[in-house]
Amino acid sequence: MSSVKKANKRFQFKQFTIEDKGCGMPVSTDGVLLGAWAHASGDASILDIGTGTGLLALMMAQRFPSADITALDIDLHAVKAAKYNAEQSAWAKRIYVAHQDVKSWKSTDTFDVIICNPPYFNSGLQAEDARRAMARHTDSLSHDDLLNVLASRLSRNGVAYLILPSYEADQLIAKSHQHHLFCCRTVDVKTTPTKPVNRKLIALSANKKNETDKEMLIIQSDNSYTKEFVALTKDFYLKM
Repeated sequence: MSSVKKANKRFQFKQFTIEDKGCGMPVSTDGVLLGAWAHASGDASILDIGTGTGLLALMMAQRFPSADITALDIDLHAVKAAKYNAEQSAWAKRIYVAHQDVKSWKSTDTFDVIICNPPYFNSGLQAEDARRAMARHTDSLSHDDLLNVLASRLSRNGVAYLILPSYEADQLIAKSHQHHLFCCRTVDVKTTPTKPVNRKLIALSANKKNETDKEMLIIQSDNSYTKEFVALTKDFYLKM
């Protein structure tokens, strides 16, 4: 049976370009939201877990000019795409991309910021594309595994930023205390005012806070993007 070569998909942002190189991990609104929302300061060290095409690494490099970014992925095709995209950008010297399973990573480095758009389906039918299935299903990185990694890789005052569907986000937050991590900020994301929350942005830290900062973000209202969504993503999307 002959294999079919996938067409290369290209996505142009204001300051960089993402080419998937046939790796099957397209640019998503989830990724853009997370990359635009996560925070770093000064010369932060940043770890991007499951970098895919390198979108989050590039967004953080654009937003934080003194940060150094380490981007890991278990999928070699994704790593090749991420390396290519980083090399074509203005920030190639600050982005290190490696083919690595973060669970077995021998490095002892810790990070001020960890950013991850993690797998989220715990059950159900998997995508026919094996690489897309790996990116979407927790078989390759369970939420307990992810929380273990965050707890061991965050620096003393470090913060991890994630995006998940609402139900899976609540499950992960409930488990986080078992790993000595605490939710310090969330944003409930709705596509429109009348639809239910379908995504949640999460910030986790080892420093316990008395109260979690809770926010809401609506993407579209009256058939146009809300001013909040535009303000968050305007440095990236061409037409914002």
